[in-house]
Amino acid sequence: MNRNQLVVLLILVVVLGGAGVMLHNRQKSSWQGANPSAGKKLLGDFPINDVAHIQIKQGTNDLDLAKKEDIWRVRVRNDYPANYSEISDLLIKLGDLKIVQSEPVGQSQLAKLGLVPGAATNSALVVDFKDKNDKPMRSLLLGKKHMKKSNRPSPMGDMDDEEGGGGWPDGRYVKVGADSKDVDLISDALDKVDTRPEQWLNKDFFKAEKVRSVAVNFPVATNSWKLSRETENGEWKLADAKPTEQLDNSKASGVGNSLASPSFNDVSMAKPEELGLDKPTTVTCDTFDNFTYTLKVGQKTNDNLPLIISVVADLSKERTPGKDEKPEDKDKLDKEFKENQKKLGEKLTQEKAFEKWTYLVSNFTLDSLLKERSQLLVEKKEEPKKDEKPSAETKPAELKTDSPLAPLPEPVKKEDSSGSTAATSTSDSKPKN
Repeated sequence: MNRNQLVVLLILVVVLGGAGVMLHNRQKSSWQGANPSAGKKLLGDFPINDVAHIQIKQGTNDLDLAKKEDIWRVRVRNDYPANYSEISDLLIKLGDLKIVQSEPVGQSQLAKLGLVPGAATNSALVVDFKDKNDKPMRSLLLGKKHMKKSNRPSPMGDMDDEEGGGGWPDGRYVKVGADSKDVDLISDALDKVDTRPEQWLNKDFFKAEKVRSVAVNFPVATNSWKLSRETENGEWKLADAKPTEQLDNSKASGVGNSLASPSFNDVSMAKPEELGLDKPTTVTCDTFDNFTYTLKVGQKTNDNLPLIISVVADLSKERTPGKDEKPEDKDKLDKEFKENQKKLGEKLTQEKAFEKWTYLVSNFTLDSLLKERSQLLVEKKEEPKKDEKPSAETKPAELKTDSPLAPLPEPVKKEDSSGSTAATSTSDSKPKN
């Protein structure tokens, strides 16, 4: 490469670089414009660590998230523990969130942006932050989402709705305080801010591991059953099986793992009798760690089943040495035993806390457990019925006259001209040549 070519190459690099900077600034200006508020923190100097109460309202929906004994809880779900990571992530995000664009907007235009609080369906989502003394700290109104339009034409055609048009949300219109005259645009749609309580619940749940036996008692006793096995990987056996009952191993295989990692959709505030929990189906699950889980299941509502849980455990304090155990192995095995029992004790404490509430569990979670006794058995194949009548294809054998067992033909009686009859053989009745 000679000197002239190098100079030309450098000039091209400078031109392309400058064009890139101009394009970037042009795209940025479409968001920011000449706005002095752009780049500033939305909530200013916001002490997120002092927040102890978050209230989210929209229309008639009202959600309270509050700290109680240093644990975030969902008040409208009887103080059920909230998902701390969701709350923490929201506070950190709002503390760092910056304004992209800010403009004064008249009262008549606020409704179009969804920034008017009230009971209307398109009202603003109002988020109030308070300290431990319930003193207001900040109030944030969330309006319509800002949609980034796709360069590709939408198959649905043009849509006037700002949240349509085949694009995707890349920001949101907000107001800091109901009395503020400025509307800010932020670069986060804040999709997870919601008034639905189930969205904020801590979904950690009990885990029945190393299952030894499962018994299900239905209100109709003949549907009840119990399965057990001698080892963790052993074959399931049906208790009190009748000679005509054979357990289907493929159906029984899902029983042991059904409660290994269950989940729930929501916490119910209804009375037990309203959920059919006064006459429940009871599931009792014993594990090789000597945990016993008792589940009471009510009547199905939509795709959910109401569930109450109780947990007990018989944890040994001392280890029983093995028959051929060597002295040098005793200290190691004793230490492992104590560590394991400590973990099991912590597990028991954590899972007993679930006894205070009634849960709504998906039907899919308990589907393999709530099979009736007959549904766990090998299906009997019906034997084909024998036809009482011969089929149409089966024809009786034709009789042959030359057979020694064939009956002789009866003589045919003919009348003569005098009116008397005479017996003739069959051969006489044939016409003569």
